[in-house]
Amino acid sequence: MSKEESWVSNRDVGAAMVYHIRTHVFAGDKIHTDDTPVLVLAPGTGKTKTGRLWVYARDDRGWQGIGPPGPAYFYTPDRKGERPRAHLASFNGFLQAYGYEGYEQFHDRRRQPGPIVEVACWAHVRRKIYDVWKATGSTTARTGVSMIDLMYEAEELGHRLPREDRLERRQVVRIGVDGFFNWAEDTMRCISGKGALADAIRYALKRREALTRFCDDARLEADNNCAENCLHPVALGRKNYLLAGSDKGGERAAAIYTLIQTARLKFVDAEAWLRNVLTPYR
Repeated sequence: MSKEESWVSNRDVGAAMVYHIRTHVFAGDKIHTDDTPVLVLAPGTGKTKTGRLWVYARDDRGWQGIGPPGPAYFYTPDRKGERPRAHLASFNGFLQAYGYEGYEQFHDRRRQPGPIVEVACWAHVRRKIYDVWKATGSTTARTGVSMIDLMYEAEELGHRLPREDRLERRQVVRIGVDGFFNWAEDTMRCISGKGALADAIRYALKRREALTRFCDDARLEADNNCAENCLHPVALGRKNYLLAGSDKGGERAAAIYTLIQTARLKFVDAEAWLRNVLTPYR
């Protein structure tokens, strides 16, 4: 086999592996998603533009699900709502995400082959209130953060329990969730509606149903940290390679991240795995 034939074979094998990982991820009942900007060279301009790397992660270990974890990465040249719509065209289940308006097109709407149900992220709620506390020293904001922390402590005790046991534990968690929203409603009646704390609380109240949904289904998580963790390597990578050479380079980066981060989630040596898989095609 010539070097050129070998390169084509390796490329095809890699593409097939990425395809199967993506198929596995979108076959899950619940997936996490997030995105992050990446700099890309704009051909012929001598300048850069901003593309996006999206991740869709499947991880059922929180309730001892049998499906192995895996992330699927995609590159797009922009952040238009049509991008996640294309990625999720075949998905039917729970979508755990933060409050990006591009995801709202999926919620409370019947689509083929089925609906996508929103699950919101408590980590984002906490972060918004925490930022107010640190910036202003507000004791009211600190109370809100403490209530969320207590809810998380109760939630952690059910982590990686079997589905039925975790759901039973969630009834204790629900007490903390309901307590937070009671506090949020009472607080909104006592503070200015134009301040940062009011904005943070409104963010939570607007998503109350989506934030509470995890209490009734052991497959769901309290937050979207699974997807955020999958994007940490991208953030670190930006400090090293700085930018992608083109949109095609961004697509290749998404494929490579899909392979390497899947291996990492399974505690597999990515280099050894890829060498073992690709060696027959050298």
